[in-house]
Amino acid sequence: MTPLYIAGVAMTAMGKRPDATVKSMTAEVVRGALDDAGIGLDRIEAAWFSNTRQPILEGQNTIRGQVALRAMGLGGIPVVNVENACASGSTALIQAAAAIRAGLCSTALVVGAEKMFFPDRPERMAAAFRGGTDIENIERIHADIASLAADLVPAHLRGQEAEMRSFFMDSYAAFARLHMKTFGTTQRQLAAVASKNHNHSALNPLSQYQTPMSVEDVLADKLIVWPFTRAMCAPISDGAAALVLMAQEAIPPQSRARAVRLRGFALGSGADRRPEDFAAHIGRRVAKAAYESAGIGPDDVDVAEVHDATAYAEVQQVENLGFCDIGDGGRFSEAGHTRLGGSIPVNPSGGLVSKGHPVGATGIAQIYELCVQLRGEAGSRQVDDARIAVAENGGGFLQTEEAATAVTVLERS
Repeated sequence: MTPLYIAGVAMTAMGKRPDATVKSMTAEVVRGALDDAGIGLDRIEAAWFSNTRQPILEGQNTIRGQVALRAMGLGGIPVVNVENACASGSTALIQAAAAIRAGLCSTALVVGAEKMFFPDRPERMAAAFRGGTDIENIERIHADIASLAADLVPAHLRGQEAEMRSFFMDSYAAFARLHMKTFGTTQRQLAAVASKNHNHSALNPLSQYQTPMSVEDVLADKLIVWPFTRAMCAPISDGAAALVLMAQEAIPPQSRARAVRLRGFALGSGADRRPEDFAAHIGRRVAKAAYESAGIGPDDVDVAEVHDATAYAEVQQVENLGFCDIGDGGRFSEAGHTRLGGSIPVNPSGGLVSKGHPVGATGIAQIYELCVQLRGEAGSRQVDDARIAVAENGGGFLQTEEAATAVTVLERS
């Protein structure tokens, strides 16, 4: 198949940015990615645009990519709008790769931009999260999930959950409790994951949070829903990221040394399974397919970015990606294997819980971090001699698992 390379990447600072717009953030990252690739707008033959929140928060129900890109001078080319919940960005990359391999273009732009923070529209902000599951059956789904290992919640904390929290926090909390009950995972191990990511984030100048946190700091933070405190949960974020994907022969000579190969990928949807059947989780199934696509195994991976919408999600995904046995993710993380300097650094960017989680941009932001790592340009958070990198990006939630998951494998040139 046609070898594919990411020739340019860019990302905005993440955070609550009241003065930023989807258009302004799109322009910033597109120009940055083009400069990084050493090309101009005229080289872009097609674009994929990832966004999930503009319809409900701003009323821009359709043509979001055409609107944002044309405002910065990019028009006339095919533009595909992609919405696949939090996995939208990675899904857009996979679609662009398929188009290049089909011979439809040789240079593609992939953009994710999300404006999520509207303090004057709290009802719409909440509704946007509720739309990430089967809205017709949300009450039944919520009741079924909430009952999982509910007996683990300390008696003095029952009814103390934060009033303003998303459906996803309840879902992740329920499956965290089930993991705790099944495998002996502890709240302190979850806090160790969050602490690690906040400490990594302090090394990332584009992160939403840049303050180191100890395990004790994480445990002492405000309760969201047990076993999660605020520091274990991804925040509301505005931000954008972009990349330029090219067929090998299209890469400018001056950019070839820094181009990162797209070695393999896979995309899947959730399926029915028993909650206790952790080995059949969508993340594990898609990771296996991505590894097969790339011709590698988990032992070949040097650095990973995973979708830690909560600290528990990272525990689950290091298991799904095969970095440790099923059930051992909490102990593996607490032992330090996933921190910088460990055997398999995970989320050196700070992850979603600290770098930020602008939903439509998240998957591409993961790719940005991994490209920087594989180029050896990550500064004080650099993973030594990184050659193979993996991103896991999940989205939505149906019954017992994410509705969509993408796993992407990258390789240093």
